[in-house]
Amino acid sequence: MGIKQWARDIKRDVVALYIAGRDPRTPWHAKAVAFAIAVYALSPIDLIPDFIPILGYLDDLVIVPLGILLAVYLIPADLMAEFRRAASERGRMPAHLLGAAFIIGVWSVGLLAISYWAYYRFWQA
Repeated sequence: MGIKQWARDIKRDVVALYIAGRDPRTPWHAKAVAFAIAVYALSPIDLIPDFIPILGYLDDLVIVPLGILLAVYLIPADLMAEFRRAASERGRMPAHLLGAAFIIGVWSVGLLAISYWAYYRFWQA
């Protein structure tokens, strides 16, 4: 299997996990993992921006595929096969704004924490 086929399979599995996360037959723990991975992968904003050398692509090359593997492991094989078929028919999902909101929230909390630390470290000496 080539890199292009692997990338297509990842995209299909992200859509399949999005479908699995919304399907009532999916066990709740698998649903939580599947939906979280799908929302993050479909988010238009990365947790680690791509312009940061090496780390910027870490989520795309490691975190998302490992999350997909975990979610696929947790979902019963017959259901996952059905979700993959549905994902192949459905095609590409649009960017998910819930994932973008989560990433913006994480960055905001991080910036607030750094600002709070800097204020008390340097200006309240």
